[in-house]
Amino acid sequence: MRRYILWLLLVLQAVIVGNNAAAAQCYANVEKAYRHLLAQEQVNQQRLQAGSSLPVNINTAMQAQLMSLKGIGNSKAAAIIEYRNTVGPFATVDDLSKVKGIGAKTVEKNRQRLTVH
Repeated sequence: MRRYILWLLLVLQAVIVGNNAAAAQCYANVEKAYRHLLAQEQVNQQRLQAGSSLPVNINTAMQAQLMSLKGIGNSKAAAIIEYRNTVGPFATVDDLSKVKGIGAKTVEKNRQRLTVH
């Protein structure tokens, strides 16, 4: 993660210096810019965590929203969408367990956040 941020910082610095000498002074201190990016990353993480308590309608949720659920990664989110497109909308939250790879335990872990309306 830190390597990515450093790389991003170097790219930003190159773009700023190349495009605007006055703007480059804002990032002349690489350490200060790095600390700023770390602070922004923390804010972004807090926003993501806050969003992880929002309800998820399994009949309309996009892949990223489904991935915010506990135990649901990229492939399971895709399987949910494929199931819903093939079979139709979920009538109940418990119907989610009909999707291959998703069991009753996953449904229970997420029950408070799941909705079908």
